[in-house]
Amino acid sequence: MPLRDHFYPPLSNKTSWEGFHGAWPTMMILQLNRYLPDHFVAEPHVHVGAEIEVDIGTPEGEEAEPLDCNGETGLAYAPVEPSVAVETELLDTSEYEVRVFDVKHRRRLVAAVDIVSPSNKDRPKSRQVFTAKCEAMLRKGVSVAIVDLVTEKHFNLYTELLELIDQTDPTFEPEPPAISAAACRWIPGGRRHILQTWSHRLHLGQPLPTLPIWLAENFAVPLDLEACYEETCRALRIA
Repeated sequence: MPLRDHFYPPLSNKTSWEGFHGAWPTMMILQLNRYLPDHFVAEPHVHVGAEIEVDIGTPEGEEAEPLDCNGETGLAYAPVEPSVAVETELLDTSEYEVRVFDVKHRRRLVAAVDIVSPSNKDRPKSRQVFTAKCEAMLRKGVSVAIVDLVTEKHFNLYTELLELIDQTDPTFEPEPPAISAAACRWIPGGRRHILQTWSHRLHLGQPLPTLPIWLAENFAVPLDLEACYEETCRALRIA
């Protein structure tokens, strides 16, 4: 079945890309579970927006006690004027991700599949945050897959990740595509590590590829993007 454009009419008038992006990780997990050995688990990780929650627990049935300052008012310590005091805006980025853990080794993260959202591509800082996260995972031995269906933002985060580590993909030259899918890993190779990638240009109206999800240096499972994509479309009644 063909790849749809989820960001422009007519499809964007009928269903939201957020709904699709939120459902797709679950379908990926259902497919990966057919191949994952028993001591590996796949979990969704979805974070929308820039809200930050801090959970400060209070035992059930107890009220938080006010701070006792022995009747004193004002600040116990009055710092000097701040060096910087400006209004700021948190990066409004979203994460749609599948994570695979090795439960035999204290839930060690071994693989991640990142589905790119528009907020990951909309400005340089957002792209830097995304690629820095992927680069950090690669350095820790985590295999990383980047799946990008965002047609409205013409940046390629896979090639920007390679630029971050001073590499290029000749199959994506001279102009990288707006949408693509790639699997990446760094494996030990003597004094220097070896970077391996499996990259695919995506095209509207064409099927999606299968990516290798590496769980160990010599063991990978397939992620059939086309199969789980179509399953998601059927579940959401996307024609």
